[in-house]
Amino acid sequence: MRLFLTMLLWLSAFAATAQQAELTALLQKENVPGLQLVFSKKGETVQYSLGAPEAGTTKTLTANTIMQAASLSKVVLAYTTLRLHDRGVINLDKPLLGYYNYPRLGTQPRAAAITARMVLTHTSGLPNWAENPLGATWATSHLKLKYVPDSCWNYSGEGFVWLQKTLEHVTGKSLQVLAQEEVFGPLRMKNSSFVWREAFARDASFGHDASGKPTEVRKFNAPNAGFSLLTTASDYSRFVQALMVGQGLKPATAQLLATTANPANRCGLGPTPTDPYISWAHGVGLANTSAGTALWHWGDNGDFKAFFMTFPAQKTSLVFFTNSANGLKLTDELLRLFVGPGEYRAMQWLAEEK
Repeated sequence: MRLFLTMLLWLSAFAATAQQAELTALLQKENVPGLQLVFSKKGETVQYSLGAPEAGTTKTLTANTIMQAASLSKVVLAYTTLRLHDRGVINLDKPLLGYYNYPRLGTQPRAAAITARMVLTHTSGLPNWAENPLGATWATSHLKLKYVPDSCWNYSGEGFVWLQKTLEHVTGKSLQVLAQEEVFGPLRMKNSSFVWREAFARDASFGHDASGKPTEVRKFNAPNAGFSLLTTASDYSRFVQALMVGQGLKPATAQLLATTANPANRCGLGPTPTDPYISWAHGVGLANTSAGTALWHWGDNGDFKAFFMTFPAQKTSLVFFTNSANGLKLTDELLRLFVGPGEYRAMQWLAEEK
C-alpha cells in the first residue's frame, strides 16, 4: 500500500511539472510576463503562479501578488445586488431613477425605463463608457443613451456604475463597504478590494503592454464597479465557487445566475456564427460549450486581462489573471489544457465584435 501511495504521489508530481512546463511555454509564446491560475474540479484544486510581476526584474509573481480583475469587478457588483435584492433592499424591476436621480443622465425620458435587471443583463441601452473613465472629466460627463432600453444587448460599464451609485445611495454605504460585507468577508477574500490599500504596495503587479513593456501599478482611490477590483486568482476562485452553487442567495435568485435572461443579440451587429452558443444571465455570460453549459466573464483593463469559466454540472471552474495586454490569447489553450479538448466559444464571440 505504501509503495502504491508513493507511486501516486510521484505521478501527480510528474503531471504537475509537465503542466507547469506547458504553461511556461505558453506564456513565452504569447509574450505574457505573469499568470495566476486556479483550476478546481469536484473539490480538488490546482494552482499556478508563474512569471514576474514586472518584466525585466528578478521578482517572482506569487499567489499573493495583487492583480487587476478589470471587468470581473462587474460580477462582484452583480452578486452584491442579488444579495441585496434577496433582502428587499432593491427591486430588480423598479426603475433606477425611482431610487436615485443620477445627475449624469440629465433629462432623458427613455432613462426612466431602465432597471437593475437591464443593467445586469446589459440591455440598458447605455454605452460602455461616455468617455475614458480614468480621465479627470469622466465623473461629471454627460451620459447619453445609445440604444432603446431593453431592445438589444450592449455591454455597459456605465450601467454598472449607475447601479453602484444607486446601491450606495439606498444603503448609505460605499461599494467598498458593501463588497466587504456581502462578498469579501463572507467568502474570506482577504486580498480583495475595490480601492488601493497601502499593504498592496509590497506585492502588486505592474501591467504590461503588448510588447511586454511594464506600464504601471494602478492605485485606484475610488471604487468603480466596472473595473477597479484588486485581487488574486485564489481569492477570486473562492468567489467563482460561490457563484457556481449560488452560495449566499435564495434558490430562485441563484437561478438568475444560471438561466438565460436574454439571447445577447448585440446592438448594431447582425447574426454571427457564435451567436447561437452565447446568451446572458444576470451579471454573467452563458456559453454552450463542448464540456456543457458554462458561466463565464472576461476582464480587460488594457494592460491586465482576466477570465473565468465555470461548469456547474461538472463542478469545475477555471480562473486566471494575467498582467499583460496579451493575456486573453491564452484562454482557449488554458481551457483545453485543464478542462479538455473542445470548443468553448467565448473568445470567438468576443472576436466577432471587432
